[in-house]
Amino acid sequence: MAVGEASRQLAIAVRRSGRSTAAVHLLTKEAEDLDASRDHTGAVRTTLLLTGAYSAAAGRDRSTALALLEEAEQEAGRHQAVPGLFTVEAPRTQIDVYRIGVLNALGAPDEAVPVVARLNVDQMPTAERRARAWTDVARMWHALGDGEQAFTALRRVEQEAPQEVRRPALRALTAGLLYGPTRIEGIREFADRTGALTA
Repeated sequence: MAVGEASRQLAIAVRRSGRSTAAVHLLTKEAEDLDASRDHTGAVRTTLLLTGAYSAAAGRDRSTALALLEEAEQEAGRHQAVPGLFTVEAPRTQIDVYRIGVLNALGAPDEAVPVVARLNVDQMPTAERRARAWTDVARMWHALGDGEQAFTALRRVEQEAPQEVRRPALRALTAGLLYGPTRIEGIREFADRTGALTA
């Protein structure tokens, strides 16, 4: 588990440096080396595959991203959930959240709409993960030009983890809604409260 988490963190750093293909290679190689027959290592494999899917999407490799998502879903279905691990206590929910993020990164937010429709964020075990899920939902609706739905998701982020809506990326999203073509009731107060007016 420690090696898997270390590999995941290293791959994230590699991806953020602009080397998505190298990140995917590292994650898939590590996943292959793990014993898939045990619940703990199977759960770690699931997480590595999900991170690999997002890394591939960041590099605009659609086929690899979707293939890794499907493999992660199959892997999760073979194992018990492992509470307290850095992976997935609610496998389907977590995989759906990753799927939304992957489709956003691929520039296909419309394909994520059915995923959001079945998503039950309340199943996620921590406020941080729930806030992250609502963040991806907000980005999806914003990309689709639905400011009202994006704002609703941003308010859910704030309910779960108020500090998250003060991050630069979400302040920028809030500012985009504030100065966008649609008048959204309550957005100015939200922008003022979260620091987006000064972003």
